[in-house]
Amino acid sequence: MHVDNAIRSRKSVRRFLPLGISKPVIEHILQVASRAPSGNNLQPWHVHVLTGDAKQALCSDILESTALEAEGHDPEYQYYPNSWFEPYQSRRRASGFGLYEALGIDRNDLQARERQNLRNLHFFDAPIGLLISLDRRLNTGSYIDLGMFIQNIMLAARGQGLHTCPQAAFASYHQIVRRHVPLADEDILVCGIALGHEDRDAPENSLQTHREPVAAFTSFHGFKARAQGN
Repeated sequence: MHVDNAIRSRKSVRRFLPLGISKPVIEHILQVASRAPSGNNLQPWHVHVLTGDAKQALCSDILESTALEAEGHDPEYQYYPNSWFEPYQSRRRASGFGLYEALGIDRNDLQARERQNLRNLHFFDAPIGLLISLDRRLNTGSYIDLGMFIQNIMLAARGQGLHTCPQAAFASYHQIVRRHVPLADEDILVCGIALGHEDRDAPENSLQTHREPVAAFTSFHGFKARAQGN
């Protein structure tokens, strides 16, 4: 797959088919992803790969904890701003409302919205769940490096005909995750990633989020104007 096609076809898939993925395929994806750049070649990422009973046990534990105590689950880093402002609030709302519309969920149906939100916590039925962590002793630059690594995972997955969904939701359950995988004390759980085969019949997978045109986020400096007709 051409890299342009991999980038353009990547999307957050929220329903997967019950088709397994072999360990060699996952190893290939991670090996390709590991070519991501990092400052001084620190390679600050760590990945825990879960499937089968191991994944089910983690997801069941998280869902049970959520049912018993909805509050009290907080990530160890702040992903979003404390107060929303434009243009980011409008983009956030458009994304959420677009998902609910695709699913036929009224935006005022809080119970249906919560049921959909809880599907995050079992990797949207994907056969593979990845948990991505970072050494907390590192600094902000390593988050940039980690982002490039995560993007590489998603693009390498497309090269194998697979899809993904990056999931910050798992960061809130780092205490439960530590019961199931040997996450080092110095590691901070950054996100999960669902990995599998897209269910193309699922309405939520038809969602295509809007992207701003290049002119909206780019300033060009020092370029000569093209001569007319060139």
